[in-house]
Amino acid sequence: MNPHLTHLECSKTGKHYDPDRLQGLSEAGAPLMAQYDLKAISNFFHKEKLKSRRRDMWRYRELLPLGENDQLISLGEGFTPLNPVERLRNKLDTPHLFVKDESRNPTGSFKARGLSSSVNGAYNLGARKFAIPSAGNAAGALAAYAAALGVEAHVFMPKDTPAAFQVECEAFGAEVELVDGLITTCGQKVAEKKELHGWYDVSTLKEPFRIEGKKTMGFEIAEQFSWELPDVIIYPTGGGTGLIGMWKAFNELEQLGWIGSKRPRMVAVQASGCAPIVDAFRNREKKAHSWEDAHTLASGLRVPQSVGDFLMLDILYKSKGIAIDVTDDEIIDATYELASQTGILPAPEGGATLAAFEHLLKQGWIDPSEKVVLFNTGSGYKYIEALRMKSKVSASSIASK
Repeated sequence: MNPHLTHLECSKTGKHYDPDRLQGLSEAGAPLMAQYDLKAISNFFHKEKLKSRRRDMWRYRELLPLGENDQLISLGEGFTPLNPVERLRNKLDTPHLFVKDESRNPTGSFKARGLSSSVNGAYNLGARKFAIPSAGNAAGALAAYAAALGVEAHVFMPKDTPAAFQVECEAFGAEVELVDGLITTCGQKVAEKKELHGWYDVSTLKEPFRIEGKKTMGFEIAEQFSWELPDVIIYPTGGGTGLIGMWKAFNELEQLGWIGSKRPRMVAVQASGCAPIVDAFRNREKKAHSWEDAHTLASGLRVPQSVGDFLMLDILYKSKGIAIDVTDDEIIDATYELASQTGILPAPEGGATLAAFEHLLKQGWIDPSEKVVLFNTGSGYKYIEALRMKSKVSASSIASK
């Protein structure tokens, strides 16, 4: 592994763990965070070096778990465009609005970053069988990297997961089990079977390297803005790995001396039918309660409970950010608006960020002059069933007139 990866640290207790062996959650049941000797890295890794680097997330390899001699299978993940979306800016009178388009990743979503890091990292530590509970995109990413490495992938997803995700995983050669229930039920299935079958569990935040891949979104935003961070980042939040990862990235960049202490106000967007972080934020709580009867067409947001809830909430408080929920109708309308104004067909989760942005703009929480980044985390082409809801409603409305 990276020789400057000094240890893994429990995010609750601070206890150290060995980074050179396969790890899951800490003894306290909390996510483990990879820690690097950033002072040593700063002596030889300078941002000027990036000009000649590969244009994917491994351009930041000094700040990622793999060492130079470790095997790396990459599908070209990362370094996605930061689009200035001129027509949408003009429509909303917000001249500094950007969309970070993660649909350009392999397998069509930001999940490729995290699974590239976690699968490559675990493979170099000896894992050959991987398992994951997923609402769709993470499963597809695991299946793709497992196929590229020639190892086993075992996927558990809710029965109502869009068909595109099921077919994708099967095409990559993964073993797929459809489960009655939500992603939490799928997680229970993985937990019940992993010891018996020798699977390595790459669930959200239940191993230390997935977050390392996701943090590269933060590195890229900083680099794409010439090392001055935006005022606001609006992020669709299910398990929250990206939110936590970006915050970690900003802290690492400051320690390297590449950016200052300024941080964006972080916005966690959830669906009204599954909003545990929003509920906890409004009550100023330190952790969230499990959400009952979770439902939303944005399957990536249908996460009733996250092991990293306390980390997300801490980031929202520290950044002077906010958590906001939007309805499924608002999500679909905003998804169509984002597509028609930008040429990007977003996943519903990406549409949710635009719906949240428009709410916060009207409320005055965001000033029109501020520099704001919306995250489109995946491709709308995988969500055709959900996106057809709008056309069905429109057709029904026309027929009734």
